[in-house]
Amino acid sequence: MQINYAQVDQKALAKDIDLIKEKIGKPTQEDLNHLKKVEWWGRFSALLGYSVAWIFPLNILGAFLISLGNISRWANVAHPVMHGAYDKVPNIPERYTRKGFAKGWRRVIDWLDWIDPAAWDYEHNKKHHYNLGEEADPDNIELNLQWLRESSFPMWVRYVIVIGFAGIWKIAYYAPQTLKMLANYERKKRGEPEYDTFLRAGAWSPFAEDGKRLWLSCILPYVGFRFVLMPLLFLPLGTDAVLNVFMASLLAEFFANLHSFFVIIPNHAAEDIYRFEQPTKGRGEFYLRQIIGTVNYNTGSDQVDFMHGWLNYQIEHHLFPSIPLNHYQEMQPLVKEICKKHNLPYRQDTVFKRLWMTIELMVGKTNQLVIKHA
Repeated sequence: MQINYAQVDQKALAKDIDLIKEKIGKPTQEDLNHLKKVEWWGRFSALLGYSVAWIFPLNILGAFLISLGNISRWANVAHPVMHGAYDKVPNIPERYTRKGFAKGWRRVIDWLDWIDPAAWDYEHNKKHHYNLGEEADPDNIELNLQWLRESSFPMWVRYVIVIGFAGIWKIAYYAPQTLKMLANYERKKRGEPEYDTFLRAGAWSPFAEDGKRLWLSCILPYVGFRFVLMPLLFLPLGTDAVLNVFMASLLAEFFANLHSFFVIIPNHAAEDIYRFEQPTKGRGEFYLRQIIGTVNYNTGSDQVDFMHGWLNYQIEHHLFPSIPLNHYQEMQPLVKEICKKHNLPYRQDTVFKRLWMTIELMVGKTNQLVIKHA
């Protein structure tokens, strides 16, 4: 379904969508309790995973559970909290606020991953959300993978590259990319030239200024915790236990990369999703772009949503980034009705269908729809 962009009544659309937020109201203790429940599911998955990770072949099951805890910590906790979704809950503990979450020493407890929290906050919360589908969107897959889409590689090689990338994408792409975006923001404020790519030699060298930052804030903390400290905690059970936990940790990392790739990458990329050649000009146009530049996956119960990291409500999330997780189920039928009223597509498919459509885009078999002029 293609739309006539210029004929959409953006003022009426904005009014209708703003009414949804009024119906939701301000965050409450009930919203925080829901977050804590989801947080516990993720913590329990990780604990259960480590409880069997030292036993072969149960360490394979342990790897899956550890990876599930890893993904939950990012998607189900860090994501909404760093958007400020719970900041206005009365008497909210600072660790559940954007100001306090994963800051300083709390990073080890709140969200220790390859990705630097401050860098991700800038890249995702600011640049991606408010430049969706534009050239300035750091997650614009069609533009980011232009080198592969237009390469001379045989098609089967392109598929192999994408599949291989999916298993390592957090460290191979997201950690250095988010740091590059934050570094460019800082360099721009100082009047210095911006970096054009995270693939430059200095970005990875521990002896260069920016490479040192990558190693100190991303690589060494995560490697030290996940692949050194956690296996060594099992030393009292013997060296075989340490080796089994180490192997489970490596496998969990692979699973976590695949899982996060599956639920994150297809949200804004496929031949039926729009991208935009000009910046947005107002709230109505902003809402319009979040709808036609985004797709949802299957939704339903908390269990289904947990496995998707609540990224299956990506349309609702992009309309209201700072809404607590438990309201997306409530908002979805309201958003669907507004899309129907304004003759806008509301795209929703299984994550596997959207993943395949995204891979087809990544290798250059398809192209996104483009709005050239607002």
